[in-house]
Parts: sequence; C-alpha cells; structure tokens
Amino acid sequence: MNVVVAIFKFTPVFLMAGLMISGMDALLAAPLAAVWAAIVAFITDKLSFNEIVETAIDNVKEMQLVFFILMAAYAMAEIFMSAGVAASIINVSLKLGLSAKTVAVTGFLVTCVLSVATGTSWGTFAAAAPIFLWLNHIVGGDIVLTTASIAGGACFGDNIGLISDTTVVSSGIQKVEVIHRIKHQGVWSLLCLTISAIIIFVVSMHLPGVTANANEAIAAIPQEVWDNLNQERPAAVTLLNQVQEGVSPIMIIPLIIVIITAVKGLPTLACLFLGIITSLIFGLFTGTVTSISAFLDSILTGFSDAGSWVIVMMMWVGAFGGIMGKINAFAPLSNLISKISKNVRQLMFYNGVLSIVGNAALSDEMAQIVTIGPIIKTLTEDNVEGSEEDLYKLRLRNATFSDALGVFGSQLIPWHVYMTFYIGIASAVYPLYKFNVFEIISHNYLAIIAVVSILLLTLTGLDRFIPLFKLPSEPDVKLKNK
Repeated sequence: MNVVVAIFKFTPVFLMAGLMISGMDALLAAPLAAVWAAIVAFITDKLSFNEIVETAIDNVKEMQLVFFILMAAYAMAEIFMSAGVAASIINVSLKLGLSAKTVAVTGFLVTCVLSVATGTSWGTFAAAAPIFLWLNHIVGGDIVLTTASIAGGACFGDNIGLISDTTVVSSGIQKVEVIHRIKHQGVWSLLCLTISAIIIFVVSMHLPGVTANANEAIAAIPQEVWDNLNQERPAAVTLLNQVQEGVSPIMIIPLIIVIITAVKGLPTLACLFLGIITSLIFGLFTGTVTSISAFLDSILTGFSDAGSWVIVMMMWVGAFGGIMGKINAFAPLSNLISKISKNVRQLMFYNGVLSIVGNAALSDEMAQIVTIGPIIKTLTEDNVEGSEEDLYKLRLRNATFSDALGVFGSQLIPWHVYMTFYIGIASAVYPLYKFNVFEIISHNYLAIIAVVSILLLTLTGLDRFIPLFKLPSEPDVKLKNK
C-alpha cells in the first residue's frame, strides 16, 4: 500500500514531464501539474484547500527577488540588442579579416561573448549564423565545424551569463545568489572555453588562408534568408543591420562594466541596472539610442517578455514545488539515492545524472530545470548534513548541474528542441548545405567537454584543483544515514 501511495504522490511529476514531452508549453504544463499536485495532496495527506494554497504561496514568496532579477535581465538583454552593445562586440571581434583557418574559432569566441551580453543562446545563434556561415562560405571553411562552434558558443553565456533566464531560474530554485553561482563555476567554464577554442583552432589548420570580412558576408546573404530570419528572429535582423552600418566600439563598455561589477560582488540587480543606465548614456553619446522614449520602450518590451512567460511559469513551478514538498513526494527517490550513494560526492554525481537524463526525457532545458531542479534540491537537503556554508556550496553545484547539463546537454541530444531550432536556423540562413544533427553534435567540442568534465570532476574529486569549484567532502559534509 505504501508503494502505491508513493507512486501516486509522484504522478504530478509524471504529468508535467508527459505534458512537456507532448509539446505543451511550460506555462500550461506547470499550472496543470500544480493543480494535480493539490488534488494528490488532498487525497493522500488530507490537506485542506487553505493549507494547500498557503503552502504554495509561501514557496512562491521565497522567489520574489528572482522575479525582479528576471525582469531586469530581460530588459538589459533587449537594451543590449537594440542600443548597439551586441553589434559592437561583433564589430570589434571582426575588425580583422578572417580566413578558413580562423572563422570557426572566431565565431566560437564571438558567440561566447555575445551570449554573455544578451543572455540568450537562441538569439545569439540567430544573429551570428548569417554572418559566420556566409563568411565560412566565402573563405572556404568547414561549414559543420563553424556551425557547431557558434552553437556551442551561443550556449556559453546562456549557462554563465548574469542575465540568462536559465542561470537566474536554476539559481532561484536552489536558493543561491546568481553572482555566487557564476563565481563558483567561472574558472571551470573558462577552462572549458579555452580547451574548446584550442581544439577548434587545431582542427582548422588544414583549411585555406583566404580572408574576408563581415560586410562581405552580410552582402552575400540572399533576400530569402533575410525574410526567413525576420520571421524567426526579428532582433537578429536589427543586429545584422547595425553590424553592417557600424557601431562605435565604445558601446562595448556597458558589458565590461556589468562584468567588472559582477566580479567585484555587487548585487545582481545593481549590476543589471548599471548595464541599462550605462547603455543609455553611451547610446545617447554615440547615437545608437535616438530617444529616451524608444529606450524606455525597449525596457518595457523586456519587462513584458519576462512577465508574459518566464515569471508566470516560475510562480506556478514554485507553487508546484511547495505542494510536492509538503507531502514529501520525493522521499522514496531520496531514500533510493541515499541507499546507493556511499558518500556525498556520489550523491551529487547522481544529481547530475538525473539532470542530464531529465533533459533527454523532456527535450527542453527549462523544463528540466523546473522539473528536476526541485528534486535534486530535496535529495541534497534530505540526505546531507554539514555547516550552512558547505551546504550552500552543494546548492551551488546543483544549480550548475541544472543549468550546464540543461544548456550544454541540449547540444548532445539529437531530438532536443535546441537542436531542432539550430538546424532550422542554419538551414534557413545557409540553404546550400543539408545539415545533419549528428554532424553538429560530433563537432560541438564545448558541449562535450562541459558535460563530461562536470560529471567526472564531481565524481572523482578532481574539482579540488579548480579554484572555487571544489565541493566540500567528508567529514565536513556527510550522508545522514552513513
């Protein structure tokens, strides 16, 4: 009977997963799963309607700061795209002509920086693909390597960017500060980037040395591609026009200010508002911001984009998590992981495995973050004891698992929505080649290195050699039942 009750309590997770796999938007799947969780709580634990609502609201209240961060992040991303910050990054990076030997690694590095600035992998890829795929065509580069490189680079900032929704949401679910999360994984992320860039450069050495520039590539883009891109990602068209017309290199300063203040430990909201304010100041000076009214409209667009989907979705996910926690729905899974884990490192490794498996099952990184994130949070809290400082470090790793294995893991799952999007955009902007998902996966060195390394470093304890990335170990932390 207890087994039946345990399975029944877990059915809200199965429902959310099933709805997401069927293609339903998380904005609908989350409330439906929360309502079913409430019904399950009423049946199994005899909770009253008021108790269920109070539990859900109390959990959502703990996420209020995350909502403000998301609004500011979306606003800054919109400002960076419209005020010329993103375009200046591309122009500065492409000032020198590129050859087949350097187009892939340059595309990789540019998209890494651009994704940090904009907080979006999809938008970064959509903006960068027309430039680098046609540059690649002109100089005779490797189209698969270049496509895979900018796909990987586009995910770099989505995993570590201050304004990335996956970074903010995964940190919020684990109840850790975004800046602390970024510092925790920063050196590891840069090592993954560096190793990947070296590999991309080395495998490109056999290619020819003919040079070209961004203007040539943009001029070569067919009108059909412009039409497709305008339909799929209008902001990318604006960005390409800014790249072609030219933007003052000083527009890169707002991004530099945001990065420096974040490293210095300024609160996340303060960093974001500094980025917005400095974009206005430098934009008015260089002419990329034509009026205060247009600038405020961009902020409004950012707020609207955040409020119309991700914040509402997060509220329902918070309610769902609160109800599931109240009825101890994850207790059986927690007990199983506890039994097979011989130490804290093994438990954390299994948390990572759950994250990548959940990503493969749900085929959506945000669905994985909001579905598996609360599970690995509960697994850690229920099974590990130690000081608050050490437990906080474990929560930082869980947040990194959710985000990194969600974003980078998506690059290695053939049926994932990310891969569908990338193949679709690449085919639309460069119709001369029939892209194959397995070719892209095999050349996405950053995704491969990031996924494999974080799991192995966690399991083996070799993360102790990476600054700020070391997990606490026994006897500082220990399993409660060992």
